[in-house]
Amino acid sequence: MKELLAPFSPILQALIATLFTWGVTAAGAALVFLTRTVNAKLMDCMLGFAAGVMIAASYWSLLAPGIEMAEQMGQIPWLTAVIGFMAGGVFMRLADRLVPHLHLGLEIKDSEGIHTHWRRSTLLVLAITLHNFPEGLAVGVAFGAVAANLSSASLGGAVALAIGIGLQNFPEGAAVSLPLRREGMGRGKAFLLGQASGMVEPIAGVLGAAFVLQMLPVLPYALCFAAGAMIYVVVEELIPESQRREPNIDAVTMSTMAGFAVMMLLDVALG
Repeated sequence: MKELLAPFSPILQALIATLFTWGVTAAGAALVFLTRTVNAKLMDCMLGFAAGVMIAASYWSLLAPGIEMAEQMGQIPWLTAVIGFMAGGVFMRLADRLVPHLHLGLEIKDSEGIHTHWRRSTLLVLAITLHNFPEGLAVGVAFGAVAANLSSASLGGAVALAIGIGLQNFPEGAAVSLPLRREGMGRGKAFLLGQASGMVEPIAGVLGAAFVLQMLPVLPYALCFAAGAMIYVVVEELIPESQRREPNIDAVTMSTMAGFAVMMLLDVALG
């Protein structure tokens, strides 16, 4: 994948990489054509794995390079990291309060954001879509950072991040399409709604890459911002959802550690 992307501009690289992550979301959603449900323990472990990937990506692919870039640019590294990281969390908190959405496993009366009369399926898709935005943004910013020609940003690292995000998108696609199928929705429509949750990633990826290319001085902040947004998603959504069923907690915890290890391996090996 690294060699495939090398000849292209950073924006096109970000687009290709996030089309890949969207494709993996669609692959997860396509499970609806094979089965009506997935073992609850397996789904919890997949979500735990996704959480581990995102935690590792937040540090190895975003925070650490952002801190190093801030130092190279003459900024105060710890201040840049704190401001960017917290801004990402605040942004996601505001989005959570404003965008109507419904978390997995909850009743429609428990929906969050501005009150609407939208259908449950729409609110479920919006929840995953909302949380896919920082993932696409992170990939886009990572590829944009490569164009800055700083030692802390590498094409291999950006590719590793895209692969990691793709891996954790698979259970997210399934987590939308399969519950909709269980509620009686047709396979085709359940698949379309499941894969639609990943459509925001190419948009966010291109915007992220274009923004940092035009505003290189804010690049360290943008990397830390993406890290903060991703950690918010992990703590607010993935970990609670994966550990709702108490008998599965030990298995989910080990799956989370496995996800962290896989993402760490990818970043260190490719970056």
